[in-house]
Amino acid sequence: MNYIGSKHKLSSFIFDTVTETCGTDLSQKTFCDLFAGTGSVGRNFKTHVKQVIANDVEYYSYVLNRNYIGNHIAFIYEEFIHKLNAIKGKKGFIFQNYSESGNAGRNYFTSENGQKIDAVRLQIEEWKKISKITEDQYFFLLASLLESADKVANTASVYGAYLKHIKTSAAKKLVLKPAIFQETTNSHQVFQQDSNKLIKNIKGDILYLDPPYNARQYGANYHLLNTIAKYDTFVPKGKTGLRDYYKSDWCRTGEVFKSFAELIENAQFPYIFLSYNNEGLMSQKEVQMVMERFGKYTLKTKKYQRFKADKTENRNHKASETFEYLHILEKR
Repeated sequence: MNYIGSKHKLSSFIFDTVTETCGTDLSQKTFCDLFAGTGSVGRNFKTHVKQVIANDVEYYSYVLNRNYIGNHIAFIYEEFIHKLNAIKGKKGFIFQNYSESGNAGRNYFTSENGQKIDAVRLQIEEWKKISKITEDQYFFLLASLLESADKVANTASVYGAYLKHIKTSAAKKLVLKPAIFQETTNSHQVFQQDSNKLIKNIKGDILYLDPPYNARQYGANYHLLNTIAKYDTFVPKGKTGLRDYYKSDWCRTGEVFKSFAELIENAQFPYIFLSYNNEGLMSQKEVQMVMERFGKYTLKTKKYQRFKADKTENRNHKASETFEYLHILEKR
């Protein structure tokens, strides 16, 4: 999934830094990914630790992590994926409000793909209602739908806007691909809570933090993924069809420093790692000032090329150089 702030390309850097600090044997440690997003960091640690705790306030993120982190025992899914791919489209909520030829005229999806999303989403819900699928299978199929729909979305990057004309990748027919998760012996925990509230009720060994860096609210940027995941009834707002969304203090200049300090103070973890780049609302010095109050502080820096999609039909990419900071606290 094309996701703002994804740490997929930095996964080795993060894993290596954690093992250098905490030791190479993580098998008896609990690892918490408090701002999990698509769950790429938690997935990277899942087979190495005793337990992963994954959390994100957004429901689409909860769905992805409930599958990729929460699911850990294999089950049969091929028949369900086959039936969903063969299903006939329906002119439902996504088609009418977010698809080409729909009543609202919002070109997030082609007419065919919008109808397919509706039909698949309704079928998954019906299977759950009649107990044809388990809760684990339900989130597996929802995660599969979210990722497959994202691949044919008619956007430049996020869902803050759609493209006027249908681009090449969005014109392709939606095909549901299974969201395969890693199997583990141990179980894991997944939450959908405000991070500063949850931190008071959990504890473990390693806390990884990857909060929003800037003023862009994830609930607005990925509102359509929440709508597909929830499939609830509401009146879409404005040209982009926004829904009401959670507004994080981590995206507010006047609030982020206070939220960060409170979280670090309440964290019941001996090792804390914070990913934050040089373009963030908090400076490196501000982060250091907070962390040094609670123990030994160190900093790792990695330069990398971050790609931004521009809004052209062929979706060319422009590379921008940025610095990823991995702040480390060994808490007293």
